[in-house]
Amino acid sequence: MARRNTANPVALGGIFAALAVVIMAMGGMIPATTFVCPAMCMLLLKAVRKHFPTRIGWAWYGAVAILSLLLSPDKEAAAVFAAIGYYPLLKPAMDKLKLQWLWKVLLFNAVILALYWLLMHIFGMAELLAEFEEMGTVMTIVTLILGNVTFFLLDMLLGSELKLRKWRK
Repeated sequence: MARRNTANPVALGGIFAALAVVIMAMGGMIPATTFVCPAMCMLLLKAVRKHFPTRIGWAWYGAVAILSLLLSPDKEAAAVFAAIGYYPLLKPAMDKLKLQWLWKVLLFNAVILALYWLLMHIFGMAELLAEFEEMGTVMTIVTLILGNVTFFLLDMLLGSELKLRKWRK
């Protein structure tokens, strides 16, 4: 009777986690990647969720979130991943709900608004407060709307399956 090798899933999950932390750390080099890097890490979490049990996915998310908060130079991007990076784990359950788009909008907006309030008022990221004051109310609302559009595009991407076809000569 052959024993099941449990080291392979752990090793693959560790490689995915290391890749996610590197992606989050590299996000500090390019200013426009504040929201791109967390989305890329969520795509990696989708791969983890597909190949491993959900509890491994939660452990993976927790490890990447903590390491990103500690090691990433872009603390805003790390905070965004820590706040909403678990979404690929919730998506299958949310897709079964009635009015799923409404619950997704409520989840995203509640988490993002709470995150930015915490970052500005509790953690004292005054540069965020100054940035939002400089943008004005209308542009801040437009930014939130664009964030919702981006979240739904990410939701569609997380729901799609990559199908590779064989190339024939």
